[in-house]
Amino acid sequence: MVAGDLGYIQTLAVEQQQAGAAILDVNVGAPDVDEVEMLPRAVQAVQAVSSLPLQLDSANPQALAAALRVYNGKPVVNSTSGEDEKMEAVLPLCKKYGAAVVCLTLDEAGIPAEAEGRLAVAQKILDAALDVGMPREDVYIDCLTLAASAEPNAGIETLRAVRLVKQELGLKTVLGVSNISFGLPQRPLLNRTFLAMALLAGLDLPILNPGGEELQGTRV
Repeated sequence: MVAGDLGYIQTLAVEQQQAGAAILDVNVGAPDVDEVEMLPRAVQAVQAVSSLPLQLDSANPQALAAALRVYNGKPVVNSTSGEDEKMEAVLPLCKKYGAAVVCLTLDEAGIPAEAEGRLAVAQKILDAALDVGMPREDVYIDCLTLAASAEPNAGIETLRAVRLVKQELGLKTVLGVSNISFGLPQRPLLNRTFLAMALLAGLDLPILNPGGEELQGTRV
């Protein structure tokens, strides 16, 4: 990216589509990369070689705005959280450009340890999104997968949070599945097991490595 090699980015996009990805996350955040300049260029380059929907991934609202202006179709923005400052920066952009948004269940106090706390953050973000005029179906909730190596109950509370968000709010859910196994042995086995449990709990949008065949083949 520092060298402006968009061909390499296009190659990765084609490889991931061929491996079975359903959505491609485009993130250009790296040292010495101007995200405001590079993110829209990367989006255009990927859309030139792939028909998959894209998830525009940046913590920089200016970069998101620049990419949203050139995006052809309906994108997903990754992400906002329950922090007031972030919601105020991101949600109006999503409304303006018709984008869906991934919403992290954390706020100024951090990530709630229990599922009920994450549900409360999800409700707060949903209310804010509806207030700016976004349709509720464009709000995707990431209940956040924490490493089981650091918190033994992490997986259980995440699964409970997914169920609560589906039952109480009826929203689509997102999880970065492999976070559960960070720092542990037998990561593929743990990831596959957790993914199956999350799908049963109501997970809609797992974030996976499309080259990981053991996860792609998971069924419930």
